[in-house]
Amino acid sequence: MLEQCEGSHAVARAVALSRPEVICAYPISPQTHIVEGLGEMVKSGELARCEFINVESEFAALSVAIGASAAGARAYTATASQGLLFMAEAVYNASGLGLPIVMTVANRAIGAPINIWNDHTDSMSMRDAGWIQIFAETNQEALDLHIQAFRIAEELSLPVMVCMDGFILTHAYERIDIPEPAQVDRYLPPYEPRQVLDPNDPVTIGAMVGPEAFTEVRYLAHAKQMQALDLLPELAVEFQQVFGRNSGGLIKPYHLEDAETVVIALGSVLGTIKDTVDEMRAQGVKIGVLGITSFRPFPIEAIRAVTAHAKRIVVIEKCFAVGIGGIVSRDVRSAVQSRPQQVFAVVAGLGGRAITKASLHKLLLQAIEDKLELLTFLDLDWGIVNRVLEREKQQRRSGPVAEGILRDIGTVSREAPATALNRSER
Repeated sequence: MLEQCEGSHAVARAVALSRPEVICAYPISPQTHIVEGLGEMVKSGELARCEFINVESEFAALSVAIGASAAGARAYTATASQGLLFMAEAVYNASGLGLPIVMTVANRAIGAPINIWNDHTDSMSMRDAGWIQIFAETNQEALDLHIQAFRIAEELSLPVMVCMDGFILTHAYERIDIPEPAQVDRYLPPYEPRQVLDPNDPVTIGAMVGPEAFTEVRYLAHAKQMQALDLLPELAVEFQQVFGRNSGGLIKPYHLEDAETVVIALGSVLGTIKDTVDEMRAQGVKIGVLGITSFRPFPIEAIRAVTAHAKRIVVIEKCFAVGIGGIVSRDVRSAVQSRPQQVFAVVAGLGGRAITKASLHKLLLQAIEDKLELLTFLDLDWGIVNRVLEREKQQRRSGPVAEGILRDIGTVSREAPATALNRSER
């Protein structure tokens, strides 16, 4: 059924249709509307046989989900940014215990300084924690991926993060096809846990494991991720058969048949990139786009296959590893190693900065003309950067970097700090 609705509401509907038995909620922007919507559905009875648990922190939210999942319940939670960092210990515990929890990450920048807008730094910080990570390009895909996530998690007994761009998707209203309950029931069977705590068959989970077995435990976690490389495409095909939409899988090729330049990205920025590529193709430029849906496990062979004829690869990533550079681009380089292809890392959209077609067009022409550096920061204001670096060189007490920049650009007044007397008089 087609419905005009907010992305967060669509995700809440998808989760409700997946019949969770325990939802653990702690609000943090920009995921709050998702758990609010689910709370309202539980209260009204629309989502029946589900316990909605308000907790005191993000760490508690995932900890409760771990307990619920270990006891045999289908469990769900959501978070973003600092909330994901706060639950970091539990993130590793959930995957280490092999619990099929589904969690929405409404991608948002990490402070300090505080920034509530979108980039991918939060989920990328947990890329090695053992969770499957899948990224949505659109709100329709976000809805679809949540339904698939429960199936993926429960087939493999692994937790799944569904990553969707905060505000860009979570708060955007668009027409979305909301599936019928019968369709979801056909695709997602009742939950049958692979492991469960049962008083009649007592076992220990999370026990101490020494050097004699720890490597094997970790390898088996890796082996499950490798199984997901086969399972995700299979479940995407089955999803299309039931719902009539091509959604999910590992990657999304776009105009790659003859592309000499391939642009790779994750999430909602793919829409802007595709529009830019369409305009460049109309001008005769052989360029295409590759969207990555599954970031963990990373689809090395799939990427390698579809980029075989490319001369160069440009990775647009909304995050980076301080001190080394691109994150996604390093994984892409591992997929095409031994080939003569250049892989360019372009850091863009940090903290919600707009990624425009004009900037992309200029950037991609530079790549095609072999004028692009291996690491580029899109639309970086070098004037501001150099001014801060020079100030730090000249002044020992140069102050906080963020404060200095805001004063330079006029966002914060340059007025001298108030004295204690002045403050008392105000």
